[in-house]
Amino acid sequence: QVQLVESGGGLVQPGGSLRLSCAASGRTIGSYAMGWFRQAPGKEREFVSAINPSSRSTNYADSVKGRFAISRDNAKNTLYLQMNGLKPEDTGVYYCAAVLSLSLVISQRTYQYWGQGTQVTVSS
Repeated sequence: QVQLVESGGGLVQPGGSLRLSCAASGRTIGSYAMGWFRQAPGKEREFVSAINPSSRSTNYADSVKGRFAISRDNAKNTLYLQMNGLKPEDTGVYYCAAVLSLSLVISQRTYQYWGQGTQVTVSS
Protein backbone atom coordinates (compact mmCIF):
# COMPACT_ATOMS: atom_id res chain seq x y z
CA GLN A 1 0.00 0.00 0.00
CA VAL A 2 2.98 2.30 -0.48
CA GLN A 3 2.88 4.65 -3.42
CA LEU A 4 6.21 6.01 -4.64
CA VAL A 5 6.62 8.92 -7.03
CA GLU A 6 10.01 9.99 -8.38
CA SER A 7 10.86 13.47 -9.57
CA GLY A 8 13.87 15.61 -10.42
CA GLY A 9 15.10 13.91 -13.57
CA GLY A 10 16.05 15.80 -16.69
CA LEU A 11 18.71 16.56 -19.28
CA VAL A 12 22.12 17.63 -18.00
CA GLN A 13 25.60 18.03 -19.44
CA PRO A 14 28.46 15.74 -18.41
CA GLY A 15 29.85 16.91 -15.08
CA GLY A 16 26.52 18.36 -14.02
CA SER A 17 24.37 17.56 -11.02
CA LEU A 18 20.82 16.50 -10.29
CA ARG A 19 18.89 15.68 -7.15
CA LEU A 20 16.20 13.06 -7.45
CA SER A 21 13.35 12.83 -4.99
CA CYS A 22 11.01 9.97 -4.18
CA ALA A 23 7.84 10.93 -2.35
CA ALA A 24 6.06 8.14 -0.51
CA SER A 25 2.44 7.98 0.53
CA GLY A 26 0.08 5.44 2.03
CA ARG A 27 2.52 4.43 4.77
CA THR A 28 5.13 6.07 6.93
CA ILE A 29 8.53 4.99 5.59
CA GLY A 30 10.28 4.96 8.95
CA SER A 31 10.37 1.16 8.97
CA TYR A 32 11.21 0.67 5.29
CA ALA A 33 14.55 0.07 3.70
CA MET A 34 14.76 2.03 0.46
CA GLY A 35 16.87 2.09 -2.63
CA TRP A 36 17.54 3.54 -6.05
CA PHE A 37 17.88 1.52 -9.24
CA ARG A 38 18.36 2.52 -12.85
CA GLN A 39 17.82 1.04 -16.28
CA ALA A 40 19.46 2.09 -19.52
CA PRO A 41 17.83 1.29 -22.89
CA GLY A 42 18.44 -2.33 -23.84
CA LYS A 43 19.97 -3.18 -20.48
CA GLU A 44 18.77 -4.79 -17.28
CA ARG A 45 17.84 -2.70 -14.30
CA GLU A 46 20.80 -2.31 -11.96
CA PHE A 47 21.41 -1.37 -8.36
CA VAL A 48 22.53 2.18 -7.65
CA SER A 49 22.23 2.81 -3.93
CA ALA A 50 20.37 1.72 -0.80
CA ILE A 51 19.72 3.01 2.70
CA ASN A 52 18.31 1.47 5.85
CA PRO A 53 15.41 3.02 7.81
CA SER A 54 17.60 4.86 10.33
CA SER A 55 20.08 6.16 7.71
CA ARG A 56 22.89 4.51 9.65
CA SER A 57 23.75 2.20 6.77
CA THR A 58 24.16 3.03 3.09
CA ASN A 59 25.58 1.24 0.10
CA TYR A 60 26.55 2.26 -3.43
CA ALA A 61 27.35 0.57 -6.69
CA ASP A 62 31.04 0.91 -7.52
CA SER A 63 30.16 2.90 -10.62
CA VAL A 64 28.61 5.73 -8.60
CA LYS A 65 30.64 5.63 -5.40
CA GLY A 66 32.02 9.04 -4.51
CA ARG A 67 29.66 10.83 -6.89
CA PHE A 68 26.19 9.95 -5.63
CA ALA A 69 24.74 10.31 -2.15
CA ILE A 70 21.56 8.70 -0.90
CA SER A 71 19.60 10.22 1.97
CA ARG A 72 16.13 10.21 3.45
CA ASP A 73 13.88 12.41 5.51
CA ASN A 74 11.45 10.15 7.29
CA ALA A 75 9.48 13.09 8.67
CA LYS A 76 8.80 14.18 5.09
CA ASN A 77 8.34 10.61 3.86
CA THR A 78 10.88 11.29 1.15
CA LEU A 79 13.98 9.60 -0.26
CA TYR A 80 16.68 11.50 -2.16
CA LEU A 81 19.56 10.80 -4.50
CA GLN A 82 22.10 13.57 -4.99
CA MET A 83 24.02 12.96 -8.21
CA ASN A 84 27.22 14.89 -8.91
CA GLY A 85 29.81 14.61 -11.62
CA LEU A 86 27.31 12.98 -13.96
CA LYS A 87 28.59 10.92 -16.86
CA PRO A 88 26.88 9.80 -20.09
CA GLU A 89 26.80 6.24 -18.74
CA ASP A 90 24.57 7.45 -15.91
CA THR A 91 21.78 7.93 -18.44
CA GLY A 92 18.67 5.88 -17.79
CA VAL A 93 15.37 5.67 -15.98
CA TYR A 94 15.83 5.91 -12.24
CA TYR A 95 13.48 4.08 -9.93
CA CYS A 96 13.03 4.24 -6.19
CA ALA A 97 11.89 1.24 -4.21
CA ALA A 98 10.86 0.34 -0.67
CA VAL A 99 10.55 -2.79 1.44
CA LEU A 100 9.54 -3.33 5.06
CA SER A 101 12.92 -4.10 6.58
CA LEU A 102 15.08 -2.74 9.38
CA SER A 103 18.19 -3.77 7.46
CA LEU A 104 19.68 -2.36 4.29
CA VAL A 105 18.48 -4.22 1.19
CA ILE A 106 20.42 -4.41 -2.06
CA SER A 107 18.63 -7.16 -4.00
CA GLN A 108 15.95 -5.59 -6.15
CA ARG A 109 13.85 -8.76 -5.99
CA THR A 110 13.37 -8.16 -2.28
CA TYR A 111 11.73 -4.78 -2.75
CA GLN A 112 7.95 -4.68 -2.47
CA TYR A 113 7.08 -1.26 -3.82
CA TRP A 114 8.34 0.61 -6.86
CA GLY A 115 7.88 4.01 -8.40
CA GLN A 116 7.27 4.58 -12.09
CA GLY A 117 10.69 6.09 -12.66
CA THR A 118 12.16 9.39 -13.78
CA GLN A 119 14.36 9.88 -16.84
CA VAL A 120 17.93 11.10 -16.44
CA THR A 121 19.83 11.97 -19.59
CA VAL A 122 23.47 13.04 -19.49
CA SER A 123 24.58 14.44 -22.83
CA SER A 124 26.29 17.43 -24.37
